[in-house]
Amino acid sequence: MKLLSGVDSLFLHMEQGNQYMHVAGLGIYDPSTAPGGQVRFKQILDFFSRRLDSAKIFRRRLVGAPLGLDRPYWIDEGEIDTEYHVRHIALPQPGDWRQLMIQVARIHSRPLDRSRPLWEVYVIEGLDNIPGVAKGSFALYVKFHHAGVDGEGGAEILKAIHTLSADFAEETASGERTVFADSIPAQVELYSRAVGNRARQAFDAARLAVELGGRAALAGKDLVASGKALETARSLIAKHFGGGRGGRSEKAPGDMAGRKPETRFDRPVSPHRVVDAVGFSLAECKTIREHVDGITINDIFMAATGGGIRKYLERKGELPARTLNAMVPMSTRGGNKEMDSGNQIGMAPMALRTDLADPVERVLAIRRGTTRTKAATSALGKDLLARLVDVIPAVAAEQLVRVGLVAMCNVTVSNVRGPDVPLYMAGAQLELFLGVSIAFDGIGLNVTGFSYHGTLWVCFVACRKMVPDPADLCDCLRESFAELLAGAIARDPKHARAPATGAPAGKAAPARRRKPASVAATGEDEAVAQTGLAVAPRRTRARRAAPMAKE
Repeated sequence: MKLLSGVDSLFLHMEQGNQYMHVAGLGIYDPSTAPGGQVRFKQILDFFSRRLDSAKIFRRRLVGAPLGLDRPYWIDEGEIDTEYHVRHIALPQPGDWRQLMIQVARIHSRPLDRSRPLWEVYVIEGLDNIPGVAKGSFALYVKFHHAGVDGEGGAEILKAIHTLSADFAEETASGERTVFADSIPAQVELYSRAVGNRARQAFDAARLAVELGGRAALAGKDLVASGKALETARSLIAKHFGGGRGGRSEKAPGDMAGRKPETRFDRPVSPHRVVDAVGFSLAECKTIREHVDGITINDIFMAATGGGIRKYLERKGELPARTLNAMVPMSTRGGNKEMDSGNQIGMAPMALRTDLADPVERVLAIRRGTTRTKAATSALGKDLLARLVDVIPAVAAEQLVRVGLVAMCNVTVSNVRGPDVPLYMAGAQLELFLGVSIAFDGIGLNVTGFSYHGTLWVCFVACRKMVPDPADLCDCLRESFAELLAGAIARDPKHARAPATGAPAGKAAPARRRKPASVAATGEDEAVAQTGLAVAPRRTRARRAAPMAKE
């Protein structure tokens, strides 16, 4: 039995109304690499059943404290009904990219059942009309509650439930497997634990107040018992990040996050979501990095995202003069890569520099802002948010996030580094992987980057009312990246000395401008543009994989 951390509990508490606090991954698999060129649904069930012990989240279920006196606990279940958690559906013909994204958005718009372990898997077949994807391929949508896993933990789970080779030796059952399950704690035990945890929280709060010193100006008991922590959080954020209720601080540099402008993303979310994605070549990302000194792949991702959002709002006549700000999760794991350690993240506001039209100036400004934000975060402590929500009630923690971050940010932007080698599920090769995250009230657009095997996949989730035309946003993101690539090469002094025949030796050529796609696009050119799959050409299969069978 394990007590949820303050951050883990916060994600549970924030799930209310139309806010669904689960995260997901979507992979597309080519079964032609599997033995016999096909993968049956029963094989996937067996594959998952053998890997339920690879991560504790597969067996963990919630148990609440009496009267809400304490945070909930994780307890380990015994036998898991794999056929409940792993489900089998198919797209209708023709089975194109748009249909897949609509299906994923529908599934993503439904909350998880809290009476069971908080995960679901959907095997989706019928992907027969997606350019760049082999016929007979299938998708796997895996959903976890954010209370149990963060981005880096999810990446580790991804590795744990896959193999590194298609020619893996199937595990054989060696008699009865022993499964250890937690007993459901009695109410008196939960009361006793609650008293002890409250005492510990008061001690931790007092210690935190001492560490914060004059900036906190609170007694530990006040931090626990009153709402003064919210004012403290607001003042700390205003001082170190340049924002807060009153607008941009006069001392805040232009590349730091200040008061957010009003946009279509700042409203309460509806029950419905849209999902879509594009792919950026990591080789081209590295080309940009080589031509612009001092920047990182994450800076490139954020600059392309900021440019895409700028284009999208500009075309709707809604681009504000001030830059949009992003809420950016920051890992506090350090060297700890344990997948079962829950959420080890902080949050920081960062300017997306949507006020800058020049893509190179934008990525340089983001680099400066990232450097300053990291310095401010280090001064406060990367784990400050986690420590604050550990010592205050969940209601106050939610208000802290809303006052301190949601009030400053328009969108959520995160980037996770995934494996750079191919992975396999029951012998089928994973061709692409998307991180599908959370849109919530006040921040109705989430953009998540996930790198896998040579491609940075950029997936966004949004309230359907805020982004009714997801293919248009895909076009904007794709155009933004192409402009950044071309601008980086053109502005590099070394470019002037390069041969006129093409890009400098050893560097990737600029991405070819692709035909814009619409939501209702059905042609092959439009579909290629819509999926972004052309950035990572796949080998042509000589044979068509057989459709998936139940048995």
